Amino acid sequence: MKFSRSFALLAAAALALPAHGADANPELRIPDFNHLRSRAVDSVDVTIDGFLMRIARKFAAKAAEGEDGPEAEALGLLDDIKSVRVRNFKFDADGVYSKADIDSIRKQLSGPGWSALAQVRKRASEEDIDVYLFIEDDRIKGLAVVASEPREFTIVNIIGSIDPDKIASLGGQFGIPQLSQNQ
Repeated sequence: MKFSRSFALLAAAALALPAHGADANPELRIPDFNHLRSRAVDSVDVTIDGFLMRIARKFAAKAAEGEDGPEAEALGLLDDIKSVRVRNFKFDADGVYSKADIDSIRKQLSGPGWSALAQVRKRASEEDIDVYLFIEDDRIKGLAVVASEPREFTIVNIIGSIDPDKIASLGGQFGIPQLSQNQ
């Protein structure tokens, strides 16, 4: 499944979404999908949090030592990220995974704190893409992407403060569109 660079633009455009209840949680309950691993042609299971996130920040800081410009700014985005979780499964036939598995994730995104940023439905290819932001106290505290098609699905959950100004400052770099000052 190919995600377009426009998702970065959508995230950067979410500068003024309303706040929601403080008792909600940006961490999705993602199943382990163990029942699908042996049936998948390819699977990706990435979880970076706690100790691993601190190590990632230290490596990023070391890599950015003496660096200025977009690379250093991009690495600065990690400062307030608490965890990153990615699940991706590819199959060699349609219908190997249950739509109910994916719908259980999408249902969580209708809870308090979550705001839809983009919802794409392609009937011909049976492709669905949902991008949500978790907003608390007028700050982005999480991001979720759920993308599915008959032979593949991907779930991404990023937890932590995501500063739209930092994302916008990367405009023109790494495929992120340049936003004009009055946008």
